Order: sequence, then C-alpha cells, then structure tokens
Amino acid sequence: MAKIKKLLIANRGEIARRIMRTCRQQGIATVAVYSEPDATLPHVMEADQAVCLGPAAARDSYLVIDKVIAAAQATGADAIHPGYGFLSENTAFAAACDQAGIIFVGPNARAIEVMGDKAAARQLMAESGVPVLPGFDEEGASDSKLTAAAAKVGFPLLIKAVAGGGGKGMRVVNTAADFDEALAAARREASNAFGDDRVLLERYLATARHVEVQVFADNHGNAVHLFERDCSVQRRHQKIIEEAPAPGLDDATRNAFGSAAVQAAKAIDYRGAGTVEFLYGEDGQFYFMEMNTRLQVEHPVTEMITGEDLVAWQLAVAAGEPLPKQQDQIQRHGAAMEVRLYAENPEQGFLPSSGLLRHLRWPHSLSRVDAGYEQGDRVDEHYDPMIAKLICHGEDRNAARQQLIQALDGLELEGIHHNAAFLRRVLNDDAFATAELDTRLLEHRPQLMQSTVVDPALLALAAARLQAHKATGDSPWQALNGWRPLNQRLCQTRVEANGEQLTVRDDGQQTTIGERRGAVSFAVDIAESSLRLHWGTDSLAARFAWQNARTVVLFVGGQAYPVTLNPSRDSAQHADAGGFSAPMSGTIVALHAAPGDSVEAGDAVITLEAMKMEHTLRATVPGTVNGFAVAAGDSVSEGTVLVEFSAADSHADTDSKGETE
Repeated sequence: MAKIKKLLIANRGEIARRIMRTCRQQGIATVAVYSEPDATLPHVMEADQAVCLGPAAARDSYLVIDKVIAAAQATGADAIHPGYGFLSENTAFAAACDQAGIIFVGPNARAIEVMGDKAAARQLMAESGVPVLPGFDEEGASDSKLTAAAAKVGFPLLIKAVAGGGGKGMRVVNTAADFDEALAAARREASNAFGDDRVLLERYLATARHVEVQVFADNHGNAVHLFERDCSVQRRHQKIIEEAPAPGLDDATRNAFGSAAVQAAKAIDYRGAGTVEFLYGEDGQFYFMEMNTRLQVEHPVTEMITGEDLVAWQLAVAAGEPLPKQQDQIQRHGAAMEVRLYAENPEQGFLPSSGLLRHLRWPHSLSRVDAGYEQGDRVDEHYDPMIAKLICHGEDRNAARQQLIQALDGLELEGIHHNAAFLRRVLNDDAFATAELDTRLLEHRPQLMQSTVVDPALLALAAARLQAHKATGDSPWQALNGWRPLNQRLCQTRVEANGEQLTVRDDGQQTTIGERRGAVSFAVDIAESSLRLHWGTDSLAARFAWQNARTVVLFVGGQAYPVTLNPSRDSAQHADAGGFSAPMSGTIVALHAAPGDSVEAGDAVITLEAMKMEHTLRATVPGTVNGFAVAAGDSVSEGTVLVEFSAADSHADTDSKGETE
C-alpha cells in the first residue's frame, strides 16, 4: 500500500474544493489545475500548488490528458482525483495515469470502458442477472435496423446515446411517426457531445422514478452499498433535487436495490466509488439504467445519512487499503436532501446565465454548502452552470425539506440569473412534499415554471424603512422632521421596485402607497441583514444588502430584488439623511459651497438648469456639506445624488423643507 502524499485534482469549482477539504483533514497536499479564466477562483486559491492548463475551452485545457499528466509530474503529485465530469469516466485518462505511475482515484480502465458503453453495460447486467428494461442494444446498428427494432420494443420508447451522459443524446419517442426525426436528432447530439453517434433503444417508463445506489469496492474482494438515493426531480434528464433515503420504499425493496447494485459492481470486478442507477416503475419493479464509475454530484446526501466521508473512502481504496467498513457496520440516520443551484433562467427555458457575482452570501449556518464560487467571482459561459449545492439533514424527510427551504431563504445571490426561487417552489409543491415523485414531475406541474413575484409595494415600503433606519438607527421616525400638513409629520419617498415607480407616504401612524393604506410594523436585524415587515394584512420577510447609497437589494425566497430609492422625492428625510438629489434631469451650472463648509437653513448649495430654467437646491436645516458627486457642466438625470450632506445634531428633530427656486 502506498500512502497518497500529494493529490492533483483534475477538475474545478465545487467538487475540487470538496476534495481539498478531505485532503486538508488528512494532511495530503493538493494541486489545482485551471484554465485561464479560472485563475482566481477559490479552488485555485485554496490549493497548495496550481498549474494553468490553457485557454477557457475545456477541450484546450481540462480535457487535455497530456497536460494533466504533465502537471502531476511537474508538481510531484503521486495521485490524481478526476472529480466528476471532464475526464472522470475517460478510459484513456485512467490508462495514462497507470502508464505514468500515478495513482488514479477511481476504477480501472476496463470497468470504465464497459460501463461507459451503455449498450455493453446493458448486455453485461442482463448476463449477470440484474434486471434491464426491454430494449435493443445491438452494436453499431443501422438506422433501418433501429427503426425495425423500435416496433418490437414498443412505444413510448427512449433513444439513448451509447456514450456519455448528462441527458445528451436522449429522445423520448411516443409514436412510430416521430421515430426517424428523433433518431436523427439523438445521433447528431451524441456525435457533437461525445464524438460517437451510436444509440440504443429502451422501453420508456412514463411515470418511473430514478433511484440509484451508492456502491464501493476495494482490491481485497469487498463490496458494499451505502443505501439508495432518489433523483427523480429532473429537467431535461438532468437532476436538480436529490435525496436519501428514497421515500416510500419498504425494507425488502431497499435491500433488493442494494443487492442488485453490489451484484453489478462485482460483475465487473469494480474498485472505488460507483453509482448504479435504476428506473423504478409503478408496478414495484426496477430496471438497470446505467452505472457511473465515479463520485456523483449528489454524494453529500449519502454522506449526511451515513456520517461517512466518501472522498476519504476513495483515497483509502486508491491507496490499496480495504474498505473502512463492512456492510453491517454502515448505518443510516435520518434523511438528507440536496438542491443544485444553477446559473440559469428557469422562466426562459433554463437558459444558462453567466456574469459577475456582485453580491453573494451563502447560508452556511442553515445548510452544508458545497460551492465553487464566492462573491466577486465570475461565472464563465464555457462550463457547467452549476455553481453550488445546498444540502440539509433532518430527522425525517419533511424536516430536511423544511430546513432546505430555510437555507434558500437565507441565500443572497445577485448578479446573474439563477434557479433558487424555482427550487424553492418545487420544495414547497404539494406533490413533492408528499413524495409523489417521478422523472416527469415538472411536466405534470407546469405552475412550477411560473416565476414568483413579490408585491412591489411591499418591496418599496421595506426599502423606504431601511433607508430611514440606516439614517437614524433604531428610531427611524426621528428622521421624519419633514413638513406637516394639518400638523401631521409626513415622509414621502419615491421608489422604483420590480419595474414600478411608487411613492411611499408615511405620516408616523400609517403608510400609504397608491390606494392602499395601513399601519406598519417593522423590525430589522443589522447583524443578520434581515427584516420583517407587516403592513395591514400583508407581510414580508427578507434579507438585504446595500448596493450603493440609493439602491438596496432585497432577497426574498432566494430571489434578488434591487430597489432604487429617489431621495429627492422625500419631503423630509433626504436633507437630514445626508444628500441632495436632482429633482429633474438637467445640467449643473454652479456649486455654491465647498466640501467641509457649514451652511445654515436656506443657504444655496447647488444649482442646475433644466428646460431653460435654473433650480437652486438649498439646505433645509443647518449642517455640513461633505462633498459633491458632480461638477459644473455635468449632465445629470432625475434622482442622481448631487451632494453628500450631514444635518447638525442639534437640528436632528426640527422641521425642514427641501426647496428649489
């Protein structure tokens, strides 16, 4: 047995960081590899060493076997962990590691080759007594043979690429009339994705569940399973929510799944971590679908119900050690659930999104977070859009589900489109909550694709109250030393929320927005950046982050809502809070003070010209001009902050009125 001392991780993002976490615990040095745009990502910064593989395109960097091997040799790494995706199931890569004398943390090349070919895998499983779906998997079959076989398999059926995975090269065909077109499309997609246009046919189970089993085997003849996971919630054949254990199974069925998976692993003399995937029909029968010869994206839910570190198990087996535990020593506790956070727009057909993560705060206190990015990082369009996974554990399925909803509520992410609000809708859906699962859940529940819209009036009111609180602390009404019609104190704030222009009017007793009026209860926790608001019979709970002096981002249900305040429309608070804003678009013609000057109420501070008329903004209370955001000759738009101004403390609660002339 050769202990691993330095591990190169041939991957990026969250899985690279996940593997590094275990390496740090075991005192194993790490080497990161990266493409040029990934140079500053966390997985690069956290490694002990890092090697650039080349340009952004994976085919020129992460997928170049010679470059990865050379990086391992140059840094003295004695082992390589492929993670998942990229080269993790590449037979040539496993063989190249072996030829270079580098430990490959995964199965041998033969196991990868056999299970990487879905047709060959089907045939082997059938010979080994593992149940398979009726289908047709003849090697290299022509279009005419496939067309003839389709009639025998029966409709609906699934055309599936022999190579690869991730939902690519797959087409559901409901009638014979649709077969030729679907076959051509599946072949094209498979060829583009994997360089191999071979396909097989399988009977399609329209209401089946996707249940998979985590298996492990070593070089000493031991093979075990670590229970099953349900991965039925998918979009475009790609998983988005996974959980363990699979809900609603009796012990006999669970044991049958586990035994079949171990049988599959033994049939190919497997080593390391693997996942055997099954389709589970309404009739209680299950059928082999494929085997992934690597660690799965969803492995954390298995770790959380067993308390085992699967990466540590991988490293031990790769080093030649026996499995850490035998089957009867592996225990299951409670339930775990995971959501995949993708940079994509669910309301636009899950189109991927890319860009700068301007604000990001992970809900670490509420869930396990396996993330590939942090605030200030850029999501690049060249790679998989998954940016993180949130995983929660509970005493039962519902507890894990509710905790995951809280974690999504605690997420603060702004700068790109993402699917957090969509995931929250699915978790809250009645069918999901009661475990009425199958791989077409999203097709059955089209309402889940409809975006959740927060009432703009509530957003506007929350932002106005936050602005007041920021200016005055825990007593925002101290800021409302504005004009008093009929002896009522009034604060009027113009706000743009969710694309709507609204005016918030507070009189100290009730708040009015449009035709709606009611008493307000508002509480804010600055340390947690959270607020709670009650307005009449409506309420809002949100997290918040100030983007600049006039824009606050409210996070509700995992979704970001930027809200812009226009202090120039605030009849009292604006001057006291420290700023003047342009009441209209125009040109600055004069500055009447200098930074640091003290001014009295009525003193001219700045003048702008609009529509051939000059408008001078004057101090409404004594105070200090802290600075100017503009200069003479500048063109400004309505609402632009022009002056930073601090009211004198002695006048903090006096009446004032911002005026122009």
